[in-house]
Amino acid sequence: MLVRVSLWTCAQVRCDASRRSTFLLKQLIANNHGQDRRLSSSINLCQSNQSNLFQALSAHDPLSVAVEHSRTGRKFTYADLTRDILEARKHLIQKCSARGVSSLKGERVAFAAMNDYDSVVNLFSILASDAIAVPVWPALPYLEVKYILENAGAKMFLLTEIGEKVREMGDWFIGADDLIVDVISRVPRRGKFQVSSQVDFPDVHDAKGGLMLYTSGTTNRPKGVFLPLSALQAQAQSLIEAWKYTPKDHLLHLLPLHHIHGLVNALLVPILAGSTIEFVRPPAAPSAIWNRLAAPFLEQPQNPMAHEYEKIHEKITFLTGVPTLYTRLMAYFPSLPDAVQAAAKRAISPKELRLNISGSAALPTPTKSAWTELSGGNVLLERYGMTEIGMAISCGLDRKDRVDGSVGWPLPSVEVRLWDMDKEEVIQPGEEIDKETGRERIGEIQIRGPTVFREYWGNPKATQESFVADDDGKGKWFRTGDVAVRRIVEGSGVGSSGKWAKGPMYFIQGRFSVDIIKTGGEKVSALEVERELLSLPEIAEAAVVGLPSETWGQRVAAVIVLKEQNTAPQGLMGDSSVDETSSRGIYKPWGALHLRRLLGDRLAAYKLPHEVKVLTGHIPKNAMGKVNKKALVKEIFGVQI
Repeated sequence: MLVRVSLWTCAQVRCDASRRSTFLLKQLIANNHGQDRRLSSSINLCQSNQSNLFQALSAHDPLSVAVEHSRTGRKFTYADLTRDILEARKHLIQKCSARGVSSLKGERVAFAAMNDYDSVVNLFSILASDAIAVPVWPALPYLEVKYILENAGAKMFLLTEIGEKVREMGDWFIGADDLIVDVISRVPRRGKFQVSSQVDFPDVHDAKGGLMLYTSGTTNRPKGVFLPLSALQAQAQSLIEAWKYTPKDHLLHLLPLHHIHGLVNALLVPILAGSTIEFVRPPAAPSAIWNRLAAPFLEQPQNPMAHEYEKIHEKITFLTGVPTLYTRLMAYFPSLPDAVQAAAKRAISPKELRLNISGSAALPTPTKSAWTELSGGNVLLERYGMTEIGMAISCGLDRKDRVDGSVGWPLPSVEVRLWDMDKEEVIQPGEEIDKETGRERIGEIQIRGPTVFREYWGNPKATQESFVADDDGKGKWFRTGDVAVRRIVEGSGVGSSGKWAKGPMYFIQGRFSVDIIKTGGEKVSALEVERELLSLPEIAEAAVVGLPSETWGQRVAAVIVLKEQNTAPQGLMGDSSVDETSSRGIYKPWGALHLRRLLGDRLAAYKLPHEVKVLTGHIPKNAMGKVNKKALVKEIFGVQI
């Protein structure tokens, strides 16, 4: 079914002619398995029953800025973006047709996921072709890139000019001659823009395109998560309702584009809402971020780097990042000149910064408290999501609904339940406390709704194992592998953030496979212990794990990093067990007994670490600030879990 939609026409819209985009075409599949028919020359985009990404482009003010490059100040309007998407799509289809690809519908097209305007155009041109977009970070090792492209069965790989430069500086292209066929010429750019007043959109439920993101594999190879266009649409609409994105929002984009956080929350959703996205290519230096935030509130440049932002007047209203981002920003803040500090504090105040969000990893309480104090009351909003489901649970916009340690309530259109894996039953509302033990019941988070992914690409076994049957005929539940408890919090959840933000709140306890430690018949949340460790002023980083124990099943162990003023000799410093004391009976600094003494009045005895390792530097994390605990245990403790 086709729906005809009117688009605005702009005959005199100035474009940025200096921008150049080069596409690198890669032929991975010799034979075309699609239907043998000629590509239609009409513009067929993707339609949902409500406003969708492409309809939204036509509805936005054409002169409003869609994308901006922070360092150079180059700006691209929604007119630029719409024109370039259609031109890139046309060029893409022509090149594919010339190589015997009769239709891109449902085909996988990879693109270099760089934090720039060209990558945005590439992404939307793929979606507009009803194809499946596969973002690839070009700085990955060649074998990882090769695995993703081959596992996805990608028809082609698109590289921007900057992406090619990154590739040339690295070594992933070694041996890539078997992948690369041709370099497509630059997409034409025009100084004048004219769009036909009407284009046809297929209904979203008929669309074959979408997004494929690769999970960070631990013991197994990464899996391709296919999110159909309908799921992306549902995720975007859910977040717009909950977080109230508007055309007035100016989002500072600091996240990689090959993860759900940076691609959906910080790109697709603001584009749907008509917001402005300002790219800062990660990893951005804290000084650059602070200077950009402060720039609109500075009377004149205060340091040698500030000239980059002299002419910036637009304030940032929306900031989203991982916990380590906020930790790094606050650690650097005292180094800023006094005038920049004053301007920066104003920039992140509740009056100026409408929303600040932390996600992708657990937010330590000291980080949250310090940011609240520094910003004059701007409490970080926590939320819960993953590649397969997008965002599923979130705290509310009302600051009373941003409770420490909680990720909030199920987002609009998302259904959430807790599954007691011991009793094999749903934990119903009001049954959160075990009547026999009097303790909170921990359950696996299970999700269903229109935001959930369709399948692990080419892996029906993994897909089947990730879902459980429903008992009401409304659809299967996705097993997240994460566990949580649910609590009523006085003063929160009364609906002030929206009708969706009511009732008991969810508190994540971690991954069932690595963060729930079963010791002596008790269950310990590694995240709870980590929170308490990080509340100690001397500890900068902490990771809690379970080690095998013949006596207890598992024993609690911790890996910590001390703040600089508390560090000891270089290297692996602490290697302590529960019975370590000095010859004078004094607890060994930062050994297990020392920590048990410090935390004894905060945690039950069975939750306290029995073994501690103290590292210098940092605990290894991925691009989203997450710790691979299985790899950490093997490296630090020499055991397999």
